[in-house]
Amino acid sequence: MQIGVQCYIFELKFTTWFYMKNLTNIDFLLFDLGNVIINIDYSFTINELKNRLPEDKHGLTETFYPAKFHKDYEKGLIDTSQFRNEVKNHFEVDWSNDEIDFLWNSLLKDIPTERIDLIRNLSGRFQLGVLSNTNELHIQALDQILERDFQIPSLNPLFDHVFYSHDLNLAKPDPAIYEKVIELIGVSPEKILFFDDLKENLLGAEQVGYQTYHIDHPKALIHFFKDVQ
Repeated sequence: MQIGVQCYIFELKFTTWFYMKNLTNIDFLLFDLGNVIINIDYSFTINELKNRLPEDKHGLTETFYPAKFHKDYEKGLIDTSQFRNEVKNHFEVDWSNDEIDFLWNSLLKDIPTERIDLIRNLSGRFQLGVLSNTNELHIQALDQILERDFQIPSLNPLFDHVFYSHDLNLAKPDPAIYEKVIELIGVSPEKILFFDDLKENLLGAEQVGYQTYHIDHPKALIHFFKDVQ
């Protein structure tokens, strides 16, 4: 169930979070990572790939992210060594591990300080968690960004629970991953508010009873919590 009532302009019916920011019915705030906590840019990685590939292989970039080996890596069904080999096979190249890692991690951009400040301010008022479709290489790179920019070694000091798809062997939007989170945190689904930038992930969460909020622009998370009571 998504919090709020749908907005129908022509029927003059509307609802907004702005008049119902009292979250006393929420015990657990659950956040996606990409474009919720850390900014990411898939197009940047695609362009980096194209810069290193001959033009006749540019079409392979279109099937890179949807590829089965990517989904398998995200679910922890293959390890990093196998993933690198799959990348080389996909593009028919002999790139080094370092080059593959650089290209793969190039979609990870900055973490705005205001988002880290927000999480710190919410701590103690709510239980906090992360639920992300991710992988070993991205998390290693994320930890380096956190250490460099905020002098913290990982997300663990900021959140009560951190759930990564490759650790759970499950991925959003499969309802099973949301059910697993419920099992691990021991909170009723209707007491969980989940923030994600992809609507299909929110729909999967709603199927098991989570409340959800769509992050649809870079300031959406900050704006949401501006007048929370």
